[in-house]
Amino acid sequence: MSTSGNPTLWAIFAALVVTMLAADLGVFRRAARDEAMSLREATLRSVGWILIAGLFNGFVYTAIGTQQGLEFTAGYLLEEALSVDNLFVFVVIFDTFRVAPSLQHRVLFWGIIGAVILRGIFIGVGTALVQRFFWIMFVFGGILVYTAWKLFRGGGEEADELSENPAYRAFQRIVPSVPEFHGRHFLVKSDGKLRATPLLAVLVLVETSDVLFALDSIPAVFGVTKDPFIVYTSNIFAILGLRSLFFLLSGIVHRFVYLKTGLAVILAFVGGKMIVHPWFHVSIVLSLAFIAATLAITVLASILWPPKPPAEGDSTAG
Repeated sequence: MSTSGNPTLWAIFAALVVTMLAADLGVFRRAARDEAMSLREATLRSVGWILIAGLFNGFVYTAIGTQQGLEFTAGYLLEEALSVDNLFVFVVIFDTFRVAPSLQHRVLFWGIIGAVILRGIFIGVGTALVQRFFWIMFVFGGILVYTAWKLFRGGGEEADELSENPAYRAFQRIVPSVPEFHGRHFLVKSDGKLRATPLLAVLVLVETSDVLFALDSIPAVFGVTKDPFIVYTSNIFAILGLRSLFFLLSGIVHRFVYLKTGLAVILAFVGGKMIVHPWFHVSIVLSLAFIAATLAITVLASILWPPKPPAEGDSTAG
């Protein structure tokens, strides 16, 4: 059963998202808007977002059905995994521009607002394509398999591509800017004219990186479910918790050395599932088990068997 035409469900979800974003902007950060999020706060809020997503998942199970509930769980896990991969890029962007931790939460908040809007547009377009052209699932599957192949080959190109980011280069050419940060402001007046600060350039990079990741993540969720309500809600709940997750994991995300390999396996599995779907059906239970098991194995392997650092000047040779 598709839930896309049920206005009550969409209204409930919209009200929940607006309430959470308003609370996040107006309550949780008002007292410490210019302070970096502490590890304790990041942990509590990350757990809180996961619990809220879990409660919503329970609502989907009871109000819509078991199948949709399983699809939401699989979609949410998939989006969370891809979101963690996105954190690598955020770390590079903030390090490159030397953005103070006290300003990072502001960039990520407005970046999330933009992502909520853009994901809705992408998912709407994707849904229209899936419903109109059956063969688009083969295209989506091919995109995921190709992305998996790139990840298998090595996924360290984000830092190299940052300086050549076309959005940033266009921003520099088009938008009058000042070279220095001005606290938490995206725009300031200089010589009587409104000019952008580097913080706005960082926000543009964060938004464009999310757009690029959406090109992989949205087709991946369509490999789990074709219900636009489940696709969008699982996407958005993963995005809403991304800011807290960044502050929780930014210092240790580099330790998940096998995460990209695990993501490559998952994307190859989902892409292959989309390609063979007309001839061979993979149940949502099997898909969910495979995604969860792959994530667990790669995270545990990263913790238990980290690669040995390269030896510096091995004096024992000869």
